[in-house]
Amino acid sequence: MSDQTTLADALAQCREDQVRECIKAMVASGASATEIITECNRGMAALGERFQRGECFIPELMFGGMVMKSIMTELAPLLGQAEAQRAIGKVVIGSVQHDVHDIGKDIVIMMLRGVGFEVVDLGVDVPPQRFVEAIAEHQPDVVGMSVLLTTCFKSVVNTMDEIKKSGHRDRVRVMVGGAAASELLKEHAGCDFYGKTAVDGVDFACSVVGAAR
Repeated sequence: MSDQTTLADALAQCREDQVRECIKAMVASGASATEIITECNRGMAALGERFQRGECFIPELMFGGMVMKSIMTELAPLLGQAEAQRAIGKVVIGSVQHDVHDIGKDIVIMMLRGVGFEVVDLGVDVPPQRFVEAIAEHQPDVVGMSVLLTTCFKSVVNTMDEIKKSGHRDRVRVMVGGAAASELLKEHAGCDFYGKTAVDGVDFACSVVGAAR
């Protein structure tokens, strides 16, 4: 239906009023919550592509994520239990030990959830062992480490060492990002991927689970 494309476009352009009008029209026409969320996911993916092309900036990404979160809350009653539990994959993410910055991490989380991932947010200043415990508990497809401070390089290395010692390394793909992250840090610590932007991280996570974005 034409409203589906309009919904995705409205979300990609961060036009909240239009988004809600489209959702109202889709519900009235009998569209399922799953169909609506699928279109929202398309919109979030398009928003990420706009950011990558330099057509919008971090505030728009954050705004889009907040709109998406609100939409998910409103649609929850329309979702059956099986639908509510369905996700394209699972990600565990946190800012590494001694790093208390969370803005970049939170943007990645909003975008991951926007395209359909279940995300376990460990917060900031996360010790290596907490990452290990979360991997054992949640069985994620991807683990993400955020690092803003160059003084926290060792925390990334220590976390990877603990993951390897735990025996979980072969079960997960690990990405690192943030202002202090780099390809060199990725190689030194033994991570699978370095993401320069939030969009890069989302693209990597999608590729791990075989999901188109």
